[in-house]
Amino acid sequence: MTRVIKLNRGLDINLAGKAALEKKSAAAGKVYALCPDNFQGVKPKVVVKEGDKVKAGDALFVNKDCPEVKFASPVSGTVVSVERGDRRKLLSVQVEADATQEYADFGVKSVASMDAEAVKKALLEGGLFGYINQLPYAVSTTPDAEPKAIFVSAFRDMPLAGDFAFELKGQEQDFQTGLDALSKIAKVYVGVNAELGIKEDGNIEVVKFVGKCPAGNVGVQVNNIDPVNKGEVVWTVDPTAVIFFGRMFNTGKVNLTRTVALAGSEVKAPCYYDMLVGQDCSALIAAEVNDGNNRIIMGNPLTGTPVAGATFLGAHTSEITVIPEGDDADELAGWIMPRLKQFSVSRSYLSWIFGNKEYTLDARVKGGERHMIMSGEYDSVLPMDIYGEYLIKAIIAGDIDKQEQLGIYEVSPEDFALAEFVDSSKLELQKIVRQGLDILRKENA
Repeated sequence: MTRVIKLNRGLDINLAGKAALEKKSAAAGKVYALCPDNFQGVKPKVVVKEGDKVKAGDALFVNKDCPEVKFASPVSGTVVSVERGDRRKLLSVQVEADATQEYADFGVKSVASMDAEAVKKALLEGGLFGYINQLPYAVSTTPDAEPKAIFVSAFRDMPLAGDFAFELKGQEQDFQTGLDALSKIAKVYVGVNAELGIKEDGNIEVVKFVGKCPAGNVGVQVNNIDPVNKGEVVWTVDPTAVIFFGRMFNTGKVNLTRTVALAGSEVKAPCYYDMLVGQDCSALIAAEVNDGNNRIIMGNPLTGTPVAGATFLGAHTSEITVIPEGDDADELAGWIMPRLKQFSVSRSYLSWIFGNKEYTLDARVKGGERHMIMSGEYDSVLPMDIYGEYLIKAIIAGDIDKQEQLGIYEVSPEDFALAEFVDSSKLELQKIVRQGLDILRKENA
């Protein structure tokens, strides 16, 4: 019988523009870009140069600290640009795709006959191992890490997030193969909110979560199933990456196609598209988004990254969302008005009378940064056994001993996304947590 965990804390934000459960075709782009910033904690070293020919699955760059961790090209073609920024930081490796795609052949493999080392070796050779993250530090992991468990959250509940159950249709076999492969390394916990037809065995356990957002956050699931203590490591894997793994084992080819939701109040007809990692989304956005001053976000509105100019699909991106920027809004009498169309956690606006209506929210912060008040705001939306406000204070103060005592090894920045949304002090909590994790990782190296 599937274990059920009920979470009492959280917050659902019902935004207008959720993607309809239908799929449309998106025109393939000419140039694809793989961006190292999509893989947290990786120091990239380019292994190709402009003019090189590559196949889909060939490495474009590797992790300098662990060169066996490669990152595969999503397409075959010619390397046209190695883009660098300040201090020669690698921003992207861009490939102009061939008209007819060629794939590096890694051979079809029977997962049932493989052991942990064989699975790791196959993922490393295929340039997919870097899609596995770890706690502590919420970074891309390395093969020498020994996880006590592997966690996959097979549902997404952030505002406007893509529906994984819809994405999974027709790919159930690849998903199961990916789970079977990971289970050779350590016990796999799969967090769900609905029946997905996953086959359980002694090393794969399905856990159903019932509750409000952020129940779908893998960090929340880790905290409620098997918390991370100092000296321990768990791996976390995006469910789409599990499909990538399964495809490679079943076909011998690296296919980085994923189903992406184009959503948000400024999208003309929100729905889903099959796209390749690194695909240029500019033409699609230009055609499907309303004119106006909009914010384009690679990801959901709470944890995604705002983009401008060329918008290449991120390696871990399951949705592209578009909301109004809001800097041209002109409200009569400001906060004095009842604001029937605005959302408020504290019921400061009368909109709460109308129940769970859809809201069209813009990107304004509506207030400046101010002193931190110990109000319990974070605790109301953070279903984890940690003291969120005290942890944030310890990170700001740089008190590493206190951070460890307060559970920093268990968290990732996205776990504080809702706390950042409700925070009356207007602090950038996700940025603060990321900086704290990076400093702690450097200190413990």
